[in-house]
Order: sequence, then structure tokens, then C-alpha cells
Amino acid sequence: MRTLVVCVDRAGDVARKADVDPPIAGREAVESLVVALGMDDPEDSSVNCLLEVLRLTDDLRAEGDDAVPAVVSGVADTAVGADRSAAAQLDELVAAHDPDSAIVVVDTAEDERLVPVVESRLPVDAVDRVVVRQARDIESTYYLLKQFLADEELRESVLVPLGAVLLVFPVLLTVTRSLAAAVASITAVIGVFILYKGLSVDEYLADLPGQARDALYSGRVSIVTYVIAAGLALVGTFAGALGVSALGDPGVLVAAMAFGYRSVPWLALAALAGATGRLIDEYIRDETLGAARLNLPFGAIAVGLVVRGFTGYFVERAGVLAPLHTPPLPLIGAAVLTPEERLASFVLLGVLVSLVGIRVSSHFAAGDESTDAVRR
Repeated sequence: MRTLVVCVDRAGDVARKADVDPPIAGREAVESLVVALGMDDPEDSSVNCLLEVLRLTDDLRAEGDDAVPAVVSGVADTAVGADRSAAAQLDELVAAHDPDSAIVVVDTAEDERLVPVVESRLPVDAVDRVVVRQARDIESTYYLLKQFLADEELRESVLVPLGAVLLVFPVLLTVTRSLAAAVASITAVIGVFILYKGLSVDEYLADLPGQARDALYSGRVSIVTYVIAAGLALVGTFAGALGVSALGDPGVLVAAMAFGYRSVPWLALAALAGATGRLIDEYIRDETLGAARLNLPFGAIAVGLVVRGFTGYFVERAGVLAPLHTPPLPLIGAAVLTPEERLASFVLLGVLVSLVGIRVSSHFAAGDESTDAVRR
């Protein structure tokens, strides 16, 4: 078996610096070329490439292979001319030595473009890329960038947002006339994009139309309750905004607490509607109710009560909300609760609702287990 161990030089540096006419073939000729090229330019990486050709030749001959070292160098002013020159030199080598296969040795990414030219004439068993140790990090970075630019998904995820930022930034700077405002706006948009990708919101939104279509076709109750929940959430947002607008300028903290106090009941009802729809779907599908799903409505109510209590405490302490008056009770009569008593009442009521939910869900879970045991 005869193998052609060929060093390809697309730029033509080897032929020009050593002042030789390629192709070069044979061990003595390649050794002379290494000496001539090294004397002319000791820093040229082609010297290492030629030495690698000789090393591979010795290794193959030690294994019984009739290896032939050779050098191909493009001698033309244009890239197309250099490729054609290298192809003609390969044809000469094939005609002179009749090799069965080839091992291509390169030292740059530019030279690697000649590999298809070699493959069109000989089976290529391997491509040996020689990188000088001091320049290995630079070369590796180049190949990583090359691989990155070849990945369409990475380009869309990184280069498109980066290009949009570079286009929008001067526009914002011109409109706002403030470097801080422009940087803050760009930073906010980048943060939203990172959260959008990091939380896989894009995948969820991509699957959402299919899930909605399947829900409509299958006749799920939850699709209706989700619409109800969305409507209640919008009502809650509107109610919270109205509550804040009526306060004038109370400050950021008080405004946030007032918004939460006005919107929490509606948001809790929205969560209750969505959880109820999922419970009904589960019961229709499995004719049983899971303990975790059954606890969702109670959890929504309990969280709503606790949040309502804390936000009510803050807005009452700020003088925005009137104290809570209890209805007349036996032996006690009507009473006015302090902000602390109001907070404690809502928290205890939320804990009580949560405990009731745990009790109900555990009761149903025990009933399901006994039913399954009877069936078995």
C-alpha cells in the first residue's frame, strides 16, 4: 500500500520563500526544503508542517507502508489560480507515484480549503492540522468562532440581538440625549431577553397554540376557566390601578401595597377559577382527584388572604385605609381592629384555609387508596 503524505500550502509561501518549483516529492527533497525554508524564515509555521510530514512518513514506513512525502504549493496571484495550480501538482504526484490514499497535513484554516481538491483525486485517510504551541490558543479561538458562525441557532440567538442593540443604541441616544437613559433602556431589554431565553418562554409560547387547539378539540373545561381567570386577572389589575390613581402621589411603597390590596381578591379568584378547571378536567379524565391538585384551590384562597392581610396592614398604617370594624358579636359587641390585629386575623384565616385544604386533600387521597385496594 502506498500513501501520499502531502503538505498543502494554498498561499504559496513555501514555493516563494524557498525559491523552488512545486510539487516536491521524496524524503531528501522535503528535508532540503525544510532547511531552505527554515533558513529564510525560522518563524514560519510551514517549517513545522513539513517536519510533521517527515515524521508521519517515518511512522508509516515503520508500519510497512510505502509512504511518500510531498509538498504542494499554490503558485498564482488569485485564490482560484492557486487552487488550480495545486490541483495540477496533485495530478503530477498521482501520475508519478500512483498512491492508494493520502494523508493531508495543514497548518492553517486557509490551507484546509484544499482538502476537497485532494479528496477529488485520492481517498483521504486523515487530515493532520499542525498548530504551533505558542499560537494554539489563537488558532483554537478561530476554529471556535468558525464553528459558532456555522450554527444557525446560535447566530440567531446572539448575533441578531447584538446587531439590534448596535442599531437601536444610537437612535435612543439621539432621541433621549442622555447616555444613562440609553444604556439603561438597552440593559433592560437585554435583561428581558435573557429571562425570555433562560426561562424557556419561547418554547412555552411555541407550544401554547397547539395546547390551546388540543384543549378546544378535546372539550376541556379548563380552557373556559382559564379565559375566566384571565378576565378576573385583568379586572384585578384595573381595580389596583384605579386604587392607586385615587391616592395621588403616595410614594412607591404605599402605591405598590395599595395596588396589591385592591387587586389581590380578583387575582385570588382568577387562580381559584384556573385551579377549579384543572380539577374538573382531571376528574373527567381519571374519575379521581389527586391530592396535590385538590389542594390548589385552597392554596390560592389562603395565599390571597395572607397577601391581603399584609398589604392591608401597610396601607392602613400609611393612613390610606380605614380601620376594620367587626360586626356586633355576642358578649363582645362591635369592635375596631388595630392594624396588627387585622394582619393577625387575615394570616390566621389563611392558615386555617390551608389546613382545611390539607385535610380535604388527604381525605380524598385516603379514599382513592381504599378504592384502588378494593379494585385490586
